[in-house]
Amino acid sequence: MPGDLFGIHGSALQLRSARMGVLASNIANAGTPGYKARDIDVTAALARVQGGGSVEQAADGATLFRVPVIASLDGNTVELQNEQIAFSENAVGYAATLDLIRGRVETVTRAIRGE
Repeated sequence: MPGDLFGIHGSALQLRSARMGVLASNIANAGTPGYKARDIDVTAALARVQGGGSVEQAADGATLFRVPVIASLDGNTVELQNEQIAFSENAVGYAATLDLIRGRVETVTRAIRGE
């Protein structure tokens, strides 16, 4: 199982990927009347994974609707600037997690080669 080699980082990468999809959907629907923006609380989802849940169940359970700071007349709760910031922050976290996994793979590869 990948979790054994990568620890929580494999699950974190999957959750950050799922969050990126949710945030991208929010951005894409910024002009859709009645669209309700969502987000995944990665910290809460990781806690659920550590408690024995699957990544998919954890992501579903940690997905929440956003409460807008300024309500839109058409019922859309997407605040584009906030979504873009969240997307950028998540992308940085995704890249950092990917670097940790890449480092672990390189370490195991070197060990297999006897370097």
